[in-house]
Amino acid sequence: MAASSGSGSAGGQPPVIAVVGPTGSGKSDLAVDLALELDGEVVNADAMQFYRGMDIGTAKITEAERRGVPHHLLDILDVNEEASVSDFQRRARAAIADIHRRGRRAILAGGSGLYVRAALDVLEFPGTDPEIRARLERENDAAGTGPLLERLQDVDPVSAARLGDARRIIRALEVFELTGRPFSSFMPSREYFQPAVQIGLDVDRDVLKERLADRVHRMVDHGLLAEVERLDAAGLRRGRTAPRALGYAQFLKVLDGEADVAQAAEETIVATRQFARRQLTWFRADPRITWLGWRDPDLAAKAAALCR
Repeated sequence: MAASSGSGSAGGQPPVIAVVGPTGSGKSDLAVDLALELDGEVVNADAMQFYRGMDIGTAKITEAERRGVPHHLLDILDVNEEASVSDFQRRARAAIADIHRRGRRAILAGGSGLYVRAALDVLEFPGTDPEIRARLERENDAAGTGPLLERLQDVDPVSAARLGDARRIIRALEVFELTGRPFSSFMPSREYFQPAVQIGLDVDRDVLKERLADRVHRMVDHGLLAEVERLDAAGLRRGRTAPRALGYAQFLKVLDGEADVAQAAEETIVATRQFARRQLTWFRADPRITWLGWRDPDLAAKAAALCR
């Protein structure tokens, strides 16, 4: 049975803590601070940090920065594997249950909005059918996305209005054929699966813009191109998720001679700022999040007080 949308604990079970916000806002550091304060462990909810070897370009927290706090769901996939929200939901909930069973606090940290929702909220995932998907992909290759989108408009106008790329349109049609239900009916409601507290990092957008630019330049200085080259040799382009990651998509162009390092860095900065805006829009829409100033000197103490 689902927990209510409130944040109180039930039957002595402590609420899951989630630290959310845009990229570059300090989520990883705050999660570690809370873990040290509350005897907790961190569960990663950044989809691109699932990948082994994608360290520099994802600003993955280092062993030193973890300060001895156990971290879960980092480095669980090879770059040629596809990240799955449903698989993450299963893994994250298992990790959270294990942490709680050992009497510690589970702290979810990440900016991948749907992954956070999958861990925290009542969210059902429809199955897949490779034959249906392959047939729809062949139709898309033959006639383009237009006819598929028209078909989706007839059976699921909500998804048709929301989805723009072929991959998602094909998925929505696959789900309808498989279940007889519109894909939009599987979208999450704001109802917690188990008690939870969400803390959002409230940023100064102008300061964040400059911080993100500085971070990309540091990634370049620390060897982002070499990391992308190494992962390319390991099968990065064969993946469906990893090669689209910020920085990696842009620096693959450098390897292909389509851009130089300066151009790739600038494209990465622009894309990262756009991503941060989308993250803020996503998380701001959730009224259950308590927002704290990212530069508040008492941030860790105020966040811990919310979780006690």
